[in-house]
Amino acid sequence: MKIHFIGIGGIGVSALAQYYLAKGHKVSGSDLVPSEITELLEKKGIKIVENIPQGIDLIIHTPAVKPESVPGVRILSYPEALGELTKKYFTIAVSGTHGKSTTTSLIGLILIKAGLDPTIIVGTKLKEFGDANFREGKSRYLVIEADEWNFSFLNYWPKIIVLTNIEAEHLDTYKDLNHILNTFKEYLSHLGKDGFLIINGDDKNSLKLTLEKKKEALLKIQNYSLKQKEAKKIKEILKIPGEHNIYNSLAALTLARSLDVPDEISFKALSEYQGAWRRFDIRDLKIKNCKLKIIYDYAHHPTEIEATLKAAKEKFPDKKIWCVFQPHQYQRTFYLFDNFVKVFSEIKIAKLIITDIYDVAGREKREIKKKVDSEKLVGKINKPWVKYLAKKEIKKYLEENITEGQILIIMGAGDVYKLLGKEGTTM
Repeated sequence: MKIHFIGIGGIGVSALAQYYLAKGHKVSGSDLVPSEITELLEKKGIKIVENIPQGIDLIIHTPAVKPESVPGVRILSYPEALGELTKKYFTIAVSGTHGKSTTTSLIGLILIKAGLDPTIIVGTKLKEFGDANFREGKSRYLVIEADEWNFSFLNYWPKIIVLTNIEAEHLDTYKDLNHILNTFKEYLSHLGKDGFLIINGDDKNSLKLTLEKKKEALLKIQNYSLKQKEAKKIKEILKIPGEHNIYNSLAALTLARSLDVPDEISFKALSEYQGAWRRFDIRDLKIKNCKLKIIYDYAHHPTEIEATLKAAKEKFPDKKIWCVFQPHQYQRTFYLFDNFVKVFSEIKIAKLIITDIYDVAGREKREIKKKVDSEKLVGKINKPWVKYLAKKEIKKYLEENITEGQILIIMGAGDVYKLLGKEGTTM
């Protein structure tokens, strides 16, 4: 079968493209701009082209772009195509506002070490997968990251759902938190009577749904919590810092136990986890002749930002910490404006540079873009260590002001990770 992917540079779409390539299909793709992801795909043998080739049997597109119909060609969005796969496998879906990529990665690595040979589709690149976001397995197990944006996860039909947490997010899709909770409730109904729900017992919003599911008595539910005795051991063995990663690890451990994986295998996998691309990704880099540790992090929601900054202060308690933050999407910045102000006001670091908002193609409303910008955010935070700079000015500012031995966090879900050019070598 000949399959063409529109928006193939996206982290989810690219993983699905690799899946079909691994299954022997002829795969091509197109995207607006070249990237590390498209380079990876080309190395694997996927043709990156400008236009849809002739003779295509199936088009799979990012939800952000709706292609015109092509006579005789089936067209599916990425969630629709992935949804079809979830029905063919014993699917384990990791859902929630935060922690999906890391939890999916941890689950995948535990199952690999346990010999269960899963297929894995994850929203980040892993060193263990050869710096890819996909791993082909030969078993019946499929582990996926199930995103709630644009109601994507309503296309999926898993046997096990791991729910990390629920918070107000993607308010371009949802009216409010209540709308989010109701949609998660609909998603959980995709679990059959033999389904299994693994849920964060410390998250009040997740617990609301748990109580309702228990009344139905249709499936097994297992909670995990920082109160578990295993939390202390996990903190000791993890290479990646932060309380949020203890939660992610507890979720993965609970999932492994549901499949009768021995704890010793799970703990070994957790202890060996090297971290993922742009998830507290520590590298060495020189700015001029100044040696620095750079942390690349994908955090873009206030809760994630707080977790990342706390983790940095925990890991480097005696170091001065700088952060360059690129807000992601005008609507997120507008709707969560006060939350951003609160987080950045309360967690004091040596210097915070906020640059212009990353404009997400196909997802921005013109009227919102007129109401919010990074300079307004910096003005409202109103702290002496917080500064606005246009992106093109940041590198020079760092060269002139940062000193050796300090920690620099490059944070955001947009293209801010390209700020310093070629990234340093992984520690």
